[in-house]
Amino acid sequence: MNQLWLLPVAGYLLGSIPFGYLIVRVAGGGDVRAAGSGNIGATNVNRVAGKGAGLATLLLDVAKGYLAVWLAARVSGGDVGWMAISGMAAVIGHLFPVWLGFRGGKGVATAVGVFVPLCWMAVGAAALVWLVVVSISRYVSLASVVAAALLPLFMYFLYVPGTSHAPPVSVSVSTALVAILIIVKHRANMQRLIAGTESRLKF
Repeated sequence: MNQLWLLPVAGYLLGSIPFGYLIVRVAGGGDVRAAGSGNIGATNVNRVAGKGAGLATLLLDVAKGYLAVWLAARVSGGDVGWMAISGMAAVIGHLFPVWLGFRGGKGVATAVGVFVPLCWMAVGAAALVWLVVVSISRYVSLASVVAAALLPLFMYFLYVPGTSHAPPVSVSVSTALVAILIIVKHRANMQRLIAGTESRLKF
């Protein structure tokens, strides 16, 4: 019996581990969802519990996305389709964790961990865009939305650079769906950007 379908389930469960929530709880900061932007991601954890907690959240959120894809690669024998699907499931787990009533983070860090093993050059290009937008606007949310919107394009052209090989459909679809989900999860930020009330990053 083919049990590879369990890989997306494992990916979801890995992605649903709410590291930001747990780190703030352990640090005695209460429920991070009740402070700042209400998000469990690294940016809000940094605001609520400090730089160390924010950095730890960032690294762990990236790691759980990477681990979901690594596990799928090991179990499936390197099948990129299962790797992409399991990675997408990890991002969905972060966005909608069952442990927190399906109220999770924005998915950016976890998506980085997912797509680095699939195409690190696409992630690098998206990260460069993120840095440029942040440096100019000082809006993390705007940079995340722009980078997410461009990631499927980077994935398509950089998957096997210098050749005519496009990524498998599973990779393209997973990348596009993750990008859409990340953008949708930033809808409140976009509303604040339009209203001019979004918080700027302080260097």
